[in-house]
Amino acid sequence: MPQYTRLLNPILIVGCIIITVSFAVRASFGVFQIPIADEFGWLRTDFSMAIAIQNLAWGIGQPIFGAIAEKAGDRRAIVLGALTYAAGMVLSAWSVTPFEHQMYAWLVGFGIAGTGFGVVLAVVGRASSDENRSMSLAIVTAAGSFGQVLGAPTAEWMLSFMPWQQVFIVFAIAILALVLTLPFMRAPQAASKAEIEESMGEILTKAFRDPSYTLIFLGFFSCGYQLGFITAHFPAFVTEMCGPIDPGGMLHSIGITTTSALGAVSISLIGMANIAGTLLAGWAGNHFPKKYLLATVYTLRTLAAAAFIVFPITPLSVIVFSLVMGSLWLATVPLTSGLVAHLYGLRYMGTLYGIIFLSHQIGSFLGVWLGGRMYDQYGDYTMVWWIGVAIGAFSAIVHLPIRENRTETVAA
Repeated sequence: MPQYTRLLNPILIVGCIIITVSFAVRASFGVFQIPIADEFGWLRTDFSMAIAIQNLAWGIGQPIFGAIAEKAGDRRAIVLGALTYAAGMVLSAWSVTPFEHQMYAWLVGFGIAGTGFGVVLAVVGRASSDENRSMSLAIVTAAGSFGQVLGAPTAEWMLSFMPWQQVFIVFAIAILALVLTLPFMRAPQAASKAEIEESMGEILTKAFRDPSYTLIFLGFFSCGYQLGFITAHFPAFVTEMCGPIDPGGMLHSIGITTTSALGAVSISLIGMANIAGTLLAGWAGNHFPKKYLLATVYTLRTLAAAAFIVFPITPLSVIVFSLVMGSLWLATVPLTSGLVAHLYGLRYMGTLYGIIFLSHQIGSFLGVWLGGRMYDQYGDYTMVWWIGVAIGAFSAIVHLPIRENRTETVAA
């Protein structure tokens, strides 16, 4: 029982709330792909570029907000992130050109960085005991999946009775409300004497010279590519490419009567499955080498994506793929962040993980942008899927040579 009590602490609970709301909004943008493009007569590439820029800004902002949190305080970084996020949503709601959406996407992306994994995982990691850290990181990551469960269907439901501009305003208010939870988030500095004495420049130099850090950076690229592409384009992909829904079938009986609704629900199913998958990854990270677990996750993702695109796209295959991919969706996050903390310590975990996360978001930028670009050029997403399959296999391979041993400072 004492161990269970240490696991469920106020910092973990507040971290879950922040991640849930932040990711609910972020995961909903694919639902707006068709309504916004249809209203203004844009090409699919136009709105895709806004989402791609948002993901790139998230990646660039992650190490910046990690450094702000480590120098000025975690809660100040989160407040700045929430204000930036909400401002981007409000300004986007009044945008009528692709350029405006793309410009304000920078604000949204930086806002996600300030309220996302890089800052929150570092706080939760410091507040957790060694034996609970992997599971604590997994619980917060699973909260992101819960946000995904809520985000897309909520956006789809709100679009049924209000314009997308008003939905953006409602989401901005929800993000600002996160500031009210911050008085309960006060994390200790869980670092060894050697870590405290070491400067950020010294630990960054040590990490950059370590081939394992480079391999982790390269391996996280495909995770971002796959997640970015699916989050932004899968609802539209399902709407246009999926076979018809049987009027007398189970989906129709529970209210899923159109492929558009199925597309939104598929994102929710991915999030639901990932709650279990991420918690399992957190448990496994305490018992098995993280590099082998990461290689396994990327291998299974590669096989699932290849099988999905090879076989006919039907409502059943969409549901099966969503559940399989969902179980692997964010399983990489507690494993990757836990590996960074294990190798380089907790003192500058936010910055070190933020740099790794930049690779993830570069991949996400390309996945979202290529999805829109190739759709406009070829009329489908087939080539984008196969690129994801190839780089998924690459990520599975590059994790194998990682040396999962601590640096000298952490060992001290």
